[in-house]
Amino acid sequence: MANKDSQPLSQPTRRTFISLSAAAAAATAGVTLDGSPAAASGGPTGPGRPAGKQRPDAELRALLREIDHRRIEATVRKLVSFGTRHTLSAQDDPDRGIGAARDWIFAEMQRYAAGSGGRMAVELQSYLQQPGTRIPVATQITNIVATLRGSVTPERVYVVSGHYDSRVTDVMNATADSAGANDDASGVAVAMELARVMATRRPKATIVFAAVAGEEQNLYGARYMASRYKAAATDVQAMFTNDIVGSSVADDGTRDPRTVRLFAEGVPTAETPAEANIRRSVGGENDSPARQLARFVTNVADNDETGMNIRVIYRRDRYLRGGDHIGFLEQGYPAARFTEPNEDYAHQHQDVRVEDGKQYGDLPEFCDFPYIARVARVNAATLWSLSQAPGTPKTVRIRTDRLTNDTDLVWARGTEPDLAGYEVVWRETTSPDWTHVIPVGDVTEVRVDLSKDNVFFGVRSVDKAGHRSPVSFPVPS
Repeated sequence: MANKDSQPLSQPTRRTFISLSAAAAAATAGVTLDGSPAAASGGPTGPGRPAGKQRPDAELRALLREIDHRRIEATVRKLVSFGTRHTLSAQDDPDRGIGAARDWIFAEMQRYAAGSGGRMAVELQSYLQQPGTRIPVATQITNIVATLRGSVTPERVYVVSGHYDSRVTDVMNATADSAGANDDASGVAVAMELARVMATRRPKATIVFAAVAGEEQNLYGARYMASRYKAAATDVQAMFTNDIVGSSVADDGTRDPRTVRLFAEGVPTAETPAEANIRRSVGGENDSPARQLARFVTNVADNDETGMNIRVIYRRDRYLRGGDHIGFLEQGYPAARFTEPNEDYAHQHQDVRVEDGKQYGDLPEFCDFPYIARVARVNAATLWSLSQAPGTPKTVRIRTDRLTNDTDLVWARGTEPDLAGYEVVWRETTSPDWTHVIPVGDVTEVRVDLSKDNVFFGVRSVDKAGHRSPVSFPVPS
């Protein structure tokens, strides 16, 4: 099916799937996911070429090779050495408690930032949490936030975090040894290793590496961080928390060392009832920003370079539990949670002890450090690909003022200087991921020769180097 000359939207031609100029479409038509020439027709299933995965570029491959499981192990063991990192533990002891852990993480992040040429800034983001859930007295909660400023579009922000507080069985016990190797020194080690490796590089967009506190009490630190971003109208386009990413071994001994779970919600937490009803009316429950992020992760990080399979779970989180991504979801930011494939409850949150010759507690001995390094590579591939690509298209709409067997899509143009244009993606309503791609060029509206009643559509941006953004799902205009 060939492109036609530009025609007004009010005068459609049935066999024309792009109503804008062929010259504009050609701006991206030669750039494909797999390096093959783009085709205007996908055969009998409809217009477009088959979708494929994005290949890592040379810089990303080099970055992934630098991630070191020995450094990750050293970080986990250092955090465990503070005895307890409970949010209510000592903040002024130089050797034990959450204050000692906070000061060490801050110093390490500053050391990484010293090699960034001034591009990375590290701050202690503190506030006084008044008494509330699991906080009996007013308590200072501090996040360590390392911000690597983007070189092209710094206003676009991507966040990765782990929580450095820990706990034992009694969530209010602030004095007992609480190693927290897996939950969540492992996630902090991921964020810190990414900060170390990326500090010397120049991402186009801003990347934030955070170690947050108060997670075990009520997600306080991450909620505060997200609220600060929201108050400043920060354009956070993705947030990932790494929480319990330390082991591939389940409580029955099952091993799955090449899989990480990614939890992604459906109907967005922050949507109003009216917005949620609109989403349901068009069948968009499976097309939230969080699930588009999850699809992006599998597109760029489920490969031989990371050595990992990403098992996407269509839930906000596990039953009866939650992670720091929830604070960002509450503010309307796209966010998701990485966690190990199985959990060993005999070690998670257990008091450190030996009974009947068996060791209990969340100790480093039960961590798989090469596994954590592979999870870090998944995060690195995702964050680097996000930061190098143009931003996710904004205000994408599907026009519903005409009852026809084609589809009109409109969106706002991005501001990136290396923006090449856009691609329309589509899939059958029963398909879990995008199956077809139609390059449409540097335009902001398009007509596709497929019925909006029969398939799902999305729009993503692409730059001149072939980097692609996450997909934006259209809502009715």
